Amino acid sequence: MQTLNRANAPAAQKYPEKIIQFGEGNFLRAFVDWMVWSLNKKAGFNGSVVVVQPIASGMVDLLDAQDGLYHLNLQGLDKGKTVDDIVLIDTISRGLNPYAQFDEYLGLAENPEIRFVISNTTEAGIAFDPACKIDDQPASSYPGKLVQLLYHRFKTFGGDKGKGLIIFPCELIFHNGRELKKCINQYIKLWNLGADFKAWFDEACGVYSTLVDRIVPGYPKDTIGQILGKIQYEDQLVVKAEIFHFWVIEAPESVAKEFPADQAGLNVLFVPDEAPYHERKVTLLNGPHTVLAPVGYLSGLDTVREICEDAVLGKFVNKAMNEELLITLDLPKDQLVQYSADVLERFRNPFVKHLVTSIMLNSFPKFKTRDLPGLKIYLARKGALPAALTLGLASIITYYKGGKRGNDEITPNDAPEILDLLKNLWATGDLKKITEGVLSAEFIWGEDLNKIPGLTAKIEGYLAAIQEKGMLKAVKSIV
Repeated sequence: MQTLNRANAPAAQKYPEKIIQFGEGNFLRAFVDWMVWSLNKKAGFNGSVVVVQPIASGMVDLLDAQDGLYHLNLQGLDKGKTVDDIVLIDTISRGLNPYAQFDEYLGLAENPEIRFVISNTTEAGIAFDPACKIDDQPASSYPGKLVQLLYHRFKTFGGDKGKGLIIFPCELIFHNGRELKKCINQYIKLWNLGADFKAWFDEACGVYSTLVDRIVPGYPKDTIGQILGKIQYEDQLVVKAEIFHFWVIEAPESVAKEFPADQAGLNVLFVPDEAPYHERKVTLLNGPHTVLAPVGYLSGLDTVREICEDAVLGKFVNKAMNEELLITLDLPKDQLVQYSADVLERFRNPFVKHLVTSIMLNSFPKFKTRDLPGLKIYLARKGALPAALTLGLASIITYYKGGKRGNDEITPNDAPEILDLLKNLWATGDLKKITEGVLSAEFIWGEDLNKIPGLTAKIEGYLAAIQEKGMLKAVKSIV
């Protein structure tokens, strides 16, 4: 079997370097770099990616050993059809470690063809560290490194407004572009980089918030032998991802023209505000996850797919998503219906084994952010409480009782004060006290949920039904 490199892979193409990418991990390689590959193949983008390792330890050496090449295994359901494709991604030109190659890193700013900066440095990556200095080699924070690069470009091209950069952060932070821009401005001020540079940054560069959505399990340990047999290369950077992809970019039409995702058939939206799409994802993907997990687990099932395909629990998921949560959102209904259908197809992906026990980590804070807003809006619009969401909350409370499910020990995982509260409340054996105690816990909810009309009685009733009849019969009573 051959080593994967450009000498051994004649199908791999070379393109001019146009994108600097901070981060070499699975997500960016399965999402952004695949999109650039699609843009090159279908939209004449004609650009490659230089990968910058954002921290001292990383894997650009491994990337360089394969000349930036790797295979992407895309799996899932597409309109009911099973897809299992493997493609060679050739869009990464090289990798750089700025901790060992600082001059080469700054040299990227001198390339007039560089136009984009894309990053995924984890949620902790977009942060201002006042200990960073302009002459560090490099600055320790990602925003600090970026300002060093921008300042060098400003000086190299004498403040030419035509040499600004378009910056797309992909970190999972709401309005990540605004947060990154705030950090950049803090460094400009801290390092006294001057009014001219500040004006160049403001006028020539754009930092745009984005929302990314694709499940990327990463290196496919369980099927790597089969994959290598198909591709006939030694590839240590194979990455697995679902078929579904969605990228919302809060940027004007002028930016969309430079990144012509529509011409490549990619699911990328350029919008004035990412907030409605962020809310849609949290509400229609994360919201159902939060309630289906304990309901499904206490009904004896272990994975999201099993639950969605079950005759009874599948109806529960549909009820929570399409009859309760969907109607609380204000985007066009056809968009919401399509997104919901896409989510359900993703939940049923036969290639992803998504254990519900992993979803149930910190269930109470998740319900607060993902489902409670929808519960309140539903009540305001319909004049009644949503049955699936309230049963979901009762099932979370039941799950936190602990004990056993068959031979399996039930072990909730949450903040110690939440676990202690539930332990003490369940010790009373009084369902009314348990309900009122959970709903009144302002350190969880930021308010007393007993004040929501009818909620206390509804939760207590569902707790009783679960205790007396079992979870599956409780679900049957509402679907």
